[in-house]
Amino acid sequence: MDDSLLQVVSVPTAPYPDQKPGTSGLRKKVYVFQSNRYYLQNFIQSVLFSIDLRDRQGSTIIVGGDGRYFNRMAIEVIVQMAAANGVGRLVIGQNGIMSTPAVSCMIRKMKAIGGILLTASHNPGGPNGDFGIKFNISNGGPAPEAITNKIFQLSRTIEEYAICPDLRVDLATLGKQTFDLENKFKPFTVEIVDPVEAYANMLRNIFDFAALKEMLSGHNYIKIRLDAMHGVMGPYLKRIMCEELGCPVNSVINCVPLEDFGGKHPDPNLTYAAELVEAMRSGQFDFGAAFDGDGDRNMILGKHGFFVNPSDSVAVIAANIFCIPYFQRTGVRGLARSMPTSGALDNVAKARKIQLYETPTGWKFFGNLMDDGKLSLCGEESFGTGSDHIREKDGLWAVLAWLSVLATRQQSVEEVMTEHWQTYGRNFFTRYDYEEVDVLAAFEMMEDLEAMMSDKAFIGQSFSMGEKTYKVEKADNFEYSDPVDGSISRHQGLRIIFSDGSRVIFRLSGTGSSGATIHLYVDSYENDTGKIFQDVQVMLAPLVNLALKMSMLQERTGRSGPTVIT
Repeated sequence: MDDSLLQVVSVPTAPYPDQKPGTSGLRKKVYVFQSNRYYLQNFIQSVLFSIDLRDRQGSTIIVGGDGRYFNRMAIEVIVQMAAANGVGRLVIGQNGIMSTPAVSCMIRKMKAIGGILLTASHNPGGPNGDFGIKFNISNGGPAPEAITNKIFQLSRTIEEYAICPDLRVDLATLGKQTFDLENKFKPFTVEIVDPVEAYANMLRNIFDFAALKEMLSGHNYIKIRLDAMHGVMGPYLKRIMCEELGCPVNSVINCVPLEDFGGKHPDPNLTYAAELVEAMRSGQFDFGAAFDGDGDRNMILGKHGFFVNPSDSVAVIAANIFCIPYFQRTGVRGLARSMPTSGALDNVAKARKIQLYETPTGWKFFGNLMDDGKLSLCGEESFGTGSDHIREKDGLWAVLAWLSVLATRQQSVEEVMTEHWQTYGRNFFTRYDYEEVDVLAAFEMMEDLEAMMSDKAFIGQSFSMGEKTYKVEKADNFEYSDPVDGSISRHQGLRIIFSDGSRVIFRLSGTGSSGATIHLYVDSYENDTGKIFQDVQVMLAPLVNLALKMSMLQERTGRSGPTVIT
């Protein structure tokens, strides 16, 4: 045997029963990956096995992560296993860093067979935090259920994995590294790329950078504050917002990606982005935004901390969509939101006579519609907004979309939002998260609630809370029939819809790393201009109390203090 060839070995292993990917991949505590023998290898091999060998041979796979703890160690294993399994080329972000939107962009640009993303998104990092692995397919979007189910089935029967243990890659140096292996799949190439360049080029073709630069660094520039929360977005903000669009260097904060996100929770909401919220409340900045660990989520704030609900955010972009040159060229094919998201987007779709799709939670459902030419813009209440430029939600895209609206309309965030409510009405909306709830208690509560809703006498029943009376018009467990491939997604969340359009939704999350999370969503529409500026929690209090009374959620779970997300 030629000593210059790297050896490929097969390692016997045994399956784990808990490697079922959720809506955003496999997420577990870091210690699960570290303390269970071959846990990472089993899942990576299952992902690779899910790709037909004929398609895998010589193919390109993109690899990137949000820089969290265990990221580098996982990439080393992925490189060794990809080589041993016949993959021809890996394209990896420098130092293993690449945002989720940038990975989607790169998959499409390189015509790769897919991508492996190492992120647990907005979940905490560090040795005691979370780690995640997500597989994206050739369209750049998350793997659909047929593929994630296949990966899970493979993980339950795996007996061995292939690896090239002596292969070492330099993640810091840009350029190509080529390796000769003893198997028939050779040579194997690893290309380390600038994680920002291709993504930045894409954004230049979507937005009017000259107009944005004038607003952000011209004579009468607005002051902005963008918080990367020590996640992956730091390098993107520095390069695109500061170097290219001319924002002062101090416009971007927490831009060094850290393995533990600085000991903070990289979730862009009012609770966890407290540093940004306080800075915005001071009144010295006109526009603010925060991003999550992997850069696909965003939170928009106006002067004095004016908060833009994510459901409203996508609706405003939809109402002003031709402020973005990309849509002037492509037109608008359709709008979509996830089922729990408020009906704010529906109001715009109805007024503009644009097709609206209501999908289950999970970006893969939007991707299917986009690939079929049915969808241009979409969003979800969990701080995700995006369009058909890629197949992932995109935090920086959403920020540039908002800045494009401000530049065109020459108004503040609050003025834009106020006019929007006056035109379309306002959906008062909130979400409560009951996290790390006992799994059995959560499932039993949901089962009993569904049984109550299924009773024929439930429809038409009226409930009084204070001065408000709510009459049940519809109650179901949301089911989605994909208009593209005909697939059916059942049990997507319990919906109670009242005659005035108000909605209460209960859903169990599929992306948590431990315990169960019960999401409670409350949505109420108001078109009385005298009431649209009322406090959200005050306006929704009767409906929230009704939801808690119906479900007995707090009594059943023992949890009285949820996190208010929006």
